[in-house]
Amino acid sequence: MMRVKLIVLGKCKEKYLKAASDEYTKRLSRYCRLEIVETQPVKLPENPSIAQINSALEREADEILKKIPEGCEIFSLCIEGEQMSSDAFAKRLKHAENAGKTVAFIIGSSYGLAEKIKDKADYKLSFSQMTFPHQLFRVMLLEQIYRAFKINEGSAYHK
Repeated sequence: MMRVKLIVLGKCKEKYLKAASDEYTKRLSRYCRLEIVETQPVKLPENPSIAQINSALEREADEILKKIPEGCEIFSLCIEGEQMSSDAFAKRLKHAENAGKTVAFIIGSSYGLAEKIKDKADYKLSFSQMTFPHQLFRVMLLEQIYRAFKINEGSAYHK
């Protein structure tokens, strides 16, 4: 069974989003071993300088790097990443599954991800040029992973 790891900065605090996350986690248990690893974002002042933001991103990156499994395929979620259809995403996951690889998805803090995380990624993925709340985006990502497995099994879920 394929292993999928989400490395996310911050906790899912809103009850309705936590419930949605839990529902997709349950659904995904039929298809993969899902692990969600939450790390604490670095606290910044209300109006941080660019240097403070970059320093925080570097410290967050150091924590993220410790949590990435060796030899896995890494997807960094970032606005400058490639946008793709659900079908294309499903094919990428199927390819990783056929290769016996763990897939790690990295969702950064509200300031994004450090360049060293983006550089380490096999894929830079963007869902949109819009900005989404991190808790909501986690649910969106889980749904797309679930949709990918349903597409790959030929289910009618994806229409």
